Amino acid sequence: MSIESVSRPRGDASPQAPTPPARAITVAILAMGGEGGGVLADWVVDLGESNGFVAQATSVPGVAQRTGATIYYVELFPEAAVRAAGRDPVLALMPTPGEVDVVVASELMEAGRAIQRGLVTDGRTTLIASTHRVYSMTERTAMADGRVDADALLAAGRSAATRFVAADFAQLADDARSVISASLFGALAGTGALPFPREAFEAAVRRGGVGVEASLAAFASGFDAARAATADGAPLPVAGPTPARRPTVLGPRLRAHEARIVAEFPAEAHEVLRAGVLRLADWQDEAHAAAYLDRLRATPALGAPVAGEVPHALLVETARHLALWMSYEDTVRVADLKIRRSRFERVAREVRVADGQLLEIGEFLHPRVEEIADTLPAGLGHALLASPRWRALVGRFTREGRIVKTSSVRGFLLLYAVASMRPLRPRSLRFGVEMARVDAWLARIGVTAARDAALALEVARCQKLVRGYGDTHARGWGNFERLMQALDRLPAGTMTAAGLRALREAALADEGGAALAAALARLGAGGPQAAAPSARAE
Repeated sequence: MSIESVSRPRGDASPQAPTPPARAITVAILAMGGEGGGVLADWVVDLGESNGFVAQATSVPGVAQRTGATIYYVELFPEAAVRAAGRDPVLALMPTPGEVDVVVASELMEAGRAIQRGLVTDGRTTLIASTHRVYSMTERTAMADGRVDADALLAAGRSAATRFVAADFAQLADDARSVISASLFGALAGTGALPFPREAFEAAVRRGGVGVEASLAAFASGFDAARAATADGAPLPVAGPTPARRPTVLGPRLRAHEARIVAEFPAEAHEVLRAGVLRLADWQDEAHAAAYLDRLRATPALGAPVAGEVPHALLVETARHLALWMSYEDTVRVADLKIRRSRFERVAREVRVADGQLLEIGEFLHPRVEEIADTLPAGLGHALLASPRWRALVGRFTREGRIVKTSSVRGFLLLYAVASMRPLRPRSLRFGVEMARVDAWLARIGVTAARDAALALEVARCQKLVRGYGDTHARGWGNFERLMQALDRLPAGTMTAAGLRALREAALADEGGAALAAALARLGAGGPQAAAPSARAE
């Protein structure tokens, strides 16, 4: 776990300067639902009130896109100054930009939001942030990789704060079987940003009376992490090399596939091919994984070099995207993943199920008529979609979503029955449609690579447009078709690799397709807008 801290001197006060009037110590805590942000604020209040301070705490709820993100704000004012003045202090209800002494962020994006709001000030603010990520709704729903760059958030913290302490406090809390509020409270103590000794912080935790031992263990880890951070004025620690990714190993059932990979493909592609084989065998079976290798071997010109790319880039990228396309999302896959033992164990770890407790898991499912038809054998699927009467009948049962409790026998068996349809998948409507599309895409790559390997590489990368299921899949496939039609419509040699890459990025820019339409118009390849058909339309 990496830990870092950066500090800048505040400047020496003149010895002749008059004693400044007493002011409140201001603390802003940015946390999400379930992380104990309110408990952390209560600890800070109890800490202040037990050590000669008047305390006030407020909370400002955030939005659901950040899992109930809330700003808890605490002000601590010395009681001695209150007695000397003979009147109560006026304390603020919300943090004011430029007037916050300590900001505690339970997640890296929340630290970035605090900086954006102006709550972190160079020359005043100590910023404590956990470096783990909980992705926001906009990051999760982006058509491409919408994740915010964590390095940029860390750099902003170093630049904005007088003292910046960052570590994975969520992992420290998890190791202690506690919540992140406890490890952040320890970090707050370790920074020395508040004028109280460690013992006073620990006493506040004990007075809370709930989960004391686990909270104190997490507190100690957070305290040590903050103290281990770089001392004031020292250079930032240099991050070590990223640990090497563990190579993919194929087991005995895939031994023949391993032999084929070694014998038939260059070494640069072995790792991605092993990962693809493992994914497809898990998605369907060993025969499907073998068909994956067969398709790659049958595609001509995949060995063509591409200027400016790593050796065998065309083969590697085609193999990676082919594995994704051949393991498309469907109802069988969703059901299979939701009833796996590993998922139940992961959920139990995340919610920290204690001995003797029962875990109940509810899954919200909303299959459409089209997705049901996808799962049926091709003939039945076409018949269902072609019959208004049958569509209406099935639609009555699928119009509203339902919650299935996979922790119950009935709910588990329901999804088990759906997952058990895997042997029928190769004869399903969706399988036939998708494999036909895959073969057409590979044929286009092969033909294009014979004259322009760089352009063929971009054709391979266009597969990232085809993702998800339902409306998401329909939009992605529609955009993919528009790009391929533009490639066909323009005179030979007109479309370049850079041009196709720009079109793909435009297609990923917005769901409405305005950016793609504008990009196609600039190329003179707009033509009639391709429909965005679902997988059943062919």
